[in-house]
Amino acid sequence: MSEEFLTYELDGDIALIGLNRPEKRNAISDTFVEAIASVALRAEADAKAAVLFGHGQHFCAGLDLSEHAKKTPIEGVHGSRRWHRVFDLIQRGTIPWVSALHGAVVGGGLELAASTHLRVAEEGAFFALPEGQRGIYVGGGGSVRIARLMSVARMTDLMLTGRVLSAAEGERWNLVQYVVPEGGARAKALELARKAAGNAYLSNYAVINALPRIQDMSQEDGLFVESFISSFTATSPEAEERLRAFLEKRAAKLDRPA
Repeated sequence: MSEEFLTYELDGDIALIGLNRPEKRNAISDTFVEAIASVALRAEADAKAAVLFGHGQHFCAGLDLSEHAKKTPIEGVHGSRRWHRVFDLIQRGTIPWVSALHGAVVGGGLELAASTHLRVAEEGAFFALPEGQRGIYVGGGGSVRIARLMSVARMTDLMLTGRVLSAAEGERWNLVQYVVPEGGARAKALELARKAAGNAYLSNYAVINALPRIQDMSQEDGLFVESFISSFTATSPEAEERLRAFLEKRAAKLDRPA
């Protein structure tokens, strides 16, 4: 099933995963979601980081509305909750994910991109949440993930008005961290994935899983948990070796921004 909807290859320690339904602008159906689940678990077993991109002219134009319209209310609830669990495999998994975005990053496509840890957009990419104009509401985690990236006020604007954001606006609104020239998103995403893959495993796991949870806590609770995470990661053999390399001046120095 996953081969029908996604391409998968390894480039060293990096899993390259392509949404491969270009004739539908990579619109996501429930079957597509199950394919994403399968490939996400495969990437965790094979790789140290993953790059997610779209084949064709768009990253993902959102939900397959032809399928959604046929569901009963409870089927819709079950479908939405499954999307949540599958996208959690990405956001709260064990390896960093970087998405390379081009063309339409709309609705469910934006929800999928928001589940990745780093987002790179080409200059021609555009972002929208047209669910309000379709008479529906986000169901793939956008109320939580997208709202926390851009703020509730800005997400409200997109959903009430149908506003479409450019890549530059997406960067200003914190939807993406990098904007690159056309055709450059996948290469930049691979570069970032390689950097993340070079980190200590436990450090990456803490960044992916502890940092977002700490944001949900009170300040005092967050600081308390931070102390435990910090202490725990520092005692791993990999951390001890990296700290020793730094103290012995064997570690690479930080580069100043160009």
